Amino acid sequence: MNTRNIKIYVLVVFATLFAMTSCLNDLNTIPLDDDVTTSATVYDNPEAYRQVLAKVYAGLATTGQEGPAGIPDVGGIDEGFSSYLRGYWNLQELPTEEAVTGWGDDGLVDLHAQVWTSNNDFVKGFYYRVFYQIAIANEFIRESSDEKLNERGVNDAQKSEIQTYRAEARFLRALSYWHALDMFGNVPFITENDPVGSFLPEQIEAGALFEYIEGELLEIESLMAEPMTNEYGRADRAAAWMLLSKLYLNAEVYLDEAHYTEAAEYAQKVIDAGYELDPVYGNLFLADNHTAQGIIFAVPFDGVHTKTWGATTFIINGAIGGSMDPADFGVQENWGGHRTTSAFVQKFPQYADAGKSVVVPMKSTAAYPVLYVPGSYQGWDAANTSTVVYSRESNNQYEGYIYINEDGAQFKFDSFGDWSLNYGDSGADGTLDQDGDNIVAGDAGLYKLNVDLDAMTYSMVRTDWGIIGDATEGGWDSDQNMTLNADGSLTAEVKLAAGSMKFRANDEWTINYGDTGADGLLELDGENIAISEPGKYTVTLILNAADYTYGMEKASSDERAMFHTDGQSIEIDLMSDFTNGYAVTKWKNLTSDGVAGSDPVHADTDYPMFRIADAYLTFAEAVLRGGGDKNLAVEYVNKVRTRAYTDESGNITAGELTLDFILDERARELYWESHRRTDLVRYKLLTGGDYIWPWKGGVKEGKATDAKYRVFPIPASDIIANPNLEPTSGY
Repeated sequence: MNTRNIKIYVLVVFATLFAMTSCLNDLNTIPLDDDVTTSATVYDNPEAYRQVLAKVYAGLATTGQEGPAGIPDVGGIDEGFSSYLRGYWNLQELPTEEAVTGWGDDGLVDLHAQVWTSNNDFVKGFYYRVFYQIAIANEFIRESSDEKLNERGVNDAQKSEIQTYRAEARFLRALSYWHALDMFGNVPFITENDPVGSFLPEQIEAGALFEYIEGELLEIESLMAEPMTNEYGRADRAAAWMLLSKLYLNAEVYLDEAHYTEAAEYAQKVIDAGYELDPVYGNLFLADNHTAQGIIFAVPFDGVHTKTWGATTFIINGAIGGSMDPADFGVQENWGGHRTTSAFVQKFPQYADAGKSVVVPMKSTAAYPVLYVPGSYQGWDAANTSTVVYSRESNNQYEGYIYINEDGAQFKFDSFGDWSLNYGDSGADGTLDQDGDNIVAGDAGLYKLNVDLDAMTYSMVRTDWGIIGDATEGGWDSDQNMTLNADGSLTAEVKLAAGSMKFRANDEWTINYGDTGADGLLELDGENIAISEPGKYTVTLILNAADYTYGMEKASSDERAMFHTDGQSIEIDLMSDFTNGYAVTKWKNLTSDGVAGSDPVHADTDYPMFRIADAYLTFAEAVLRGGGDKNLAVEYVNKVRTRAYTDESGNITAGELTLDFILDERARELYWESHRRTDLVRYKLLTGGDYIWPWKGGVKEGKATDAKYRVFPIPASDIIANPNLEPTSGY
């Protein structure tokens, strides 16, 4: 069964389960309309079991009986808001440092501020969606029992297949009950054994629900398909192992009892199943990620066949705004909502100093004769030795690069730095005149100045710099642009292959530098610079000094840091302004070949709920907390980091593997995949004052929050409708 392409039958028995009063009061209601297909007749054809199972899976993806909206599963809420994965993402990401939103929907900003109530529409929307999903799973499980199959005369071959379907439905129910446990704690509880019709379920304690989920997963483990043998989009044994591992990792949260040995054991089962990390991290979040390696369980989407305003359509479109071009993400809309905070951005080494003051050291000068270049751009300071040009042959021929930081700056040349002998250009003709008029530059930038005091002439050329060569991604046909810094140096982060390169100005060969002699000094028209070791480099070019030099530092750069920074401030002063906060570019509706998805609005990108990298990090954390093979844990973590850095430059030692490191590494690897809130709760950092991030608590600098926000409240509407339910503590 491929839920990417299958046409899901309209089963109104599922579509009418809720009217947003008590989510469970009418949990098993069957329509009485003679024109409505119900479970009394739908299973007359054994093939229908496959179609009904498709609906159970589709409950994670779609929001109703026709896409993207029209006949909703859950009433009383905007259908797009009722998406399972949209709700899950909102509640898992927005209360953390990983995501903020600029949308002003009532109750949405309250999620990041951690000030939600039991009437919050987004909390209610996800709560009702979870129990709708449990309800349709219960219905399938009820109707696929051995007794029901025997009553309907299902043959043994069909029965065996349907029993596998039933195990998958039990997995999906366990998954939703885990989400209910993790997000809400003590919740209503109902299974296939409860009566059909109007029914007020009892509330189950978190510890008892933990044991129920654990028991279900252990029981179905052997009934599910072997790892990587099921159809794409369907759960197999490894998905059950992964869910068990995550359940055990968080056991102390749920029942105040450690199960770290079991968490490591089941993570190891997943690892031993043979999943590999995709060599390219970004492939996991593209329109063809169904071909990516390392996904254990995914929720499939198709822009034509699975239209929804939730899930990856919501994540992709919601994260586009400001100067971003939607076409770069395979879509045509920019919803201008989601960004991230500086607290998250600065977890990546290349952004560790983003938004902070950086002290730039002064450059040194060699013992060449100098000609001073005072001007408006530097305060007309004739004695300033940082703004000079040099006579490298001591022959009255001067050359140098000056960073002029303002448009239309005026300057002069001065021989001694005391204005006793200065030169201008009274005719603006390139000829120098003693005590002449100020020379006027054009746009701000790095200028190459040449002065001949014998001929009394000068020239100036504004330069933009790039790197070119067969070692660069553009080859010898396209420059990789460099950035001009405040101190006049130029830098670029570039991927270089084995080969050679040069520096050149203004995309032409008139001014170019190489390194003849490979001594670190640059010469005009010099020899190509050899690159022997491929990798990502930070390249620095120093031209505003006595000798032209450059630096090549192999960058320790985490390629999982996917941010749009152009026009964005790292800090958030105004939540509603999309340009406040870096935008996240991780998710796209483009294939790995750069081709847009099948629909320009609704994404083809699947949602990877469980990945092998999570299993590696879960194993490592479980070992740190509960004991085990720490060397193996380091090996697993370094697999993840080798992929992230494209080499071993980011690898860690056993001494560097700590719980704090794992928490940050999980953020770097799994951000915007609906893990962060659960992780911060496990570390006791979501609430309180031990970890503060921007706008936590609703203030710019962040503040401590109440411990009750470690869980979401059962909606007040359900408490009112069902007298068997107790309100969530603190709400």
